[in-house]
Amino acid sequence: MSPFSAAAPSPRARTVALDLGAFVTASPSSFHAAREAARRLEAAGFTELVETRRWEREDVSGDRYVLRDGSLIAWSAPEGTDAATPLRIVGSHTDSPALKLKPNPRLGGEGLAQVGVEIYGGPLLNSWLDRELRLAGHLALADGRTVLVETPGLLRVPQLAVHLDRGVTKDGLTLDPQRHMQPLLGFAPGDVLEVLAERAGVARDEIVGFDVVTADSQAPALFGASDEFLASGRLDNLSSVHAEVEALIAVAAGDRAETAAGPAPLALLVANDHEEVGSATRSGAAGPFLEDVLVRVHAALGGDEASRRQVLASSLVLSADAGHAAHPNYPERHDPVTRPRLGEGPMLKINANQRYATDAVGIAAFVAACERAGVPHQSFVSNNAMPCGSTIGPITATRLGMTTIDVGITLLSMHSAREMCATADPLLLQQACASFLRG
Repeated sequence: MSPFSAAAPSPRARTVALDLGAFVTASPSSFHAAREAARRLEAAGFTELVETRRWEREDVSGDRYVLRDGSLIAWSAPEGTDAATPLRIVGSHTDSPALKLKPNPRLGGEGLAQVGVEIYGGPLLNSWLDRELRLAGHLALADGRTVLVETPGLLRVPQLAVHLDRGVTKDGLTLDPQRHMQPLLGFAPGDVLEVLAERAGVARDEIVGFDVVTADSQAPALFGASDEFLASGRLDNLSSVHAEVEALIAVAAGDRAETAAGPAPLALLVANDHEEVGSATRSGAAGPFLEDVLVRVHAALGGDEASRRQVLASSLVLSADAGHAAHPNYPERHDPVTRPRLGEGPMLKINANQRYATDAVGIAAFVAACERAGVPHQSFVSNNAMPCGSTIGPITATRLGMTTIDVGITLLSMHSAREMCATADPLLLQQACASFLRG
């Protein structure tokens, strides 16, 4: 048996997987994920910077973080950091496919109150049926404040009984996203904004805007004959956000001396919102958030435009986003040779058409990081007949010109309301990220 076998995961792997579950529970929306990451960073000694204030050298030195809506950037600058210090960046995204409240969410029929929703991203719609759903996000108030809000499980999208759809078993389930995906809230009349206002401790008429999505209310849990697996919502991509946050905390707490390759890098994480819908927002990877922060940090360290371009040319980005494990029930959907498996470590995601940014130079850098950490790694490439997804990796590489590598842990049930991974893999990704950030 391989020393990296996922069977009977180690106590440390169990602890990390359960902590990932706790992170998911605390992060039902992208806004909550960014705040939970910030909370963990603050507990480890990181200090918040505010974008609307001027940043001086002392502001950007040490361990810092910045929030923008549902996104977060944090970094740990080793002693002696200056305008020539290279960057090691790990990136991920905070959002997941979901149902999102419409601007006028009140509707219903047959004496029942429902909630009007849009489809956010590309969820497996059938997986959202017959389960209790939370609501979470933020509310914009008339006085200019925004407040986080979350509820327990209070919604449900009930499936039509088989007696009323006799062909469903033979012909398959067909769901119309407008007619069939509007959740129940209670008996009519019902106003979901009243519920959200009460949960947030504000008046209903104070709410002038909201970004609120659904999340599975079932708690994450280990399962399998020896607890080999973790079942949870939002593993795509909170598995990566959690790994990079904990990796940065570990790097900041350790000693970082100059290596044979040069000075210790400035270790930075970026967790962008809106990846599932294209990233083209002010807090998404196609927006200016990362570049804004890098420009300001570099200027505060005494650099100029030319020196910043030099630093970017010598820096590396690890784009961490969950990917597909080979599925035993659908073996033909995967490449016949390259078949990533649950529990065998993070995978390098490779695509000839650059839907992933990984190239040969990046492969070498990630393999070296894994070897330093004693972490196994594997590769992913799509079946040629299957369309390939993408990540923040190509977007980040295009915007900033840094060598970028796409990686991630393997999942089954991706884009389901409840996904699954191997219990062993979150720890392995965390260790690989920490090794990469150390340079």
